[in-house]
Amino acid sequence: MAIRHFLSLMDLSREELHSIIERAIELKALRNQGIATEPFRDKVLGMIFEKSSTRTRVSFEAGMAQMGGSALFLSPRDTQLGRGEPIEDSARVISRMVDLVMIRTFGHNVLERFAAHSRVPVINALSDSFHPCQLLADIQTYVEHRGSPAGKVVAWVGDGNNMCNSYINAARLCDFELRIACPEGYEPDEAVLAAAGDRVTVVRNPVEAVRGADWVATDVWASMGQETEQAMRLKAFEGFLVDHELMSHANDRAVFMHCLPAHRGEEVSGDLLEDERISVVWDEAENRLHAQKALMEFLHENSH
Repeated sequence: MAIRHFLSLMDLSREELHSIIERAIELKALRNQGIATEPFRDKVLGMIFEKSSTRTRVSFEAGMAQMGGSALFLSPRDTQLGRGEPIEDSARVISRMVDLVMIRTFGHNVLERFAAHSRVPVINALSDSFHPCQLLADIQTYVEHRGSPAGKVVAWVGDGNNMCNSYINAARLCDFELRIACPEGYEPDEAVLAAAGDRVTVVRNPVEAVRGADWVATDVWASMGQETEQAMRLKAFEGFLVDHELMSHANDRAVFMHCLPAHRGEEVSGDLLEDERISVVWDEAENRLHAQKALMEFLHENSH
């Protein structure tokens, strides 16, 4: 059996994605009942961080511990990766010593090169191109609150970034309609968009995207590494704040999501973020833990 990697959502079939989400919900219920599942006893997850993180590190490390395994935190300061050892060499060495690897990095090609030389599953814990682990959590959250997203309308308001690219892939796999509202010059990846066909539309007006939507999502306007563009982006994204006024154009039972950290008053109003009738961001953040546990279990079981 070939090694299964998770570099984008498209590495899964619809059925596989569905089963991972179902398992994540099941693992969450077991944890809430105090029932331990430990399929990873004596197993080790290598966590390579080139970008800093709160939710990613805590969720993977805690998840591995809860499943009876352990996790190694590797930053560029602690490893030869930061000193220029070829990614291919690092992959060949590290993957002989651990059972899974997750990488949070800048260029998506780093993940692809590592995976090509790895003996164990490699998980994309964020790259400049995609953030698929976050989408697992987002889909789980929607299913828990509103049921299947198939046939629903999802609105993305903001930058056509790695999260937006992952929402496009989710639209293909989960069979929902995605409307992206972004300013000119901030569109998602052309190839990712083209592959989705007419399932996804790009508009300039947030109201147009949100009208009648069942699920509205956003993210910060300047991602990590784009801080120098902050002032320029604030100007470009004027009018793209998601607040109660914008949500009033969505369906009555629409939910709001944000992968966090949030800049209150920029891409989302503080009032909306804290309004638990609409905002499900805290469940969404917690679900990173459960969804990733289900993902690691799936990759491990299907790579031997």
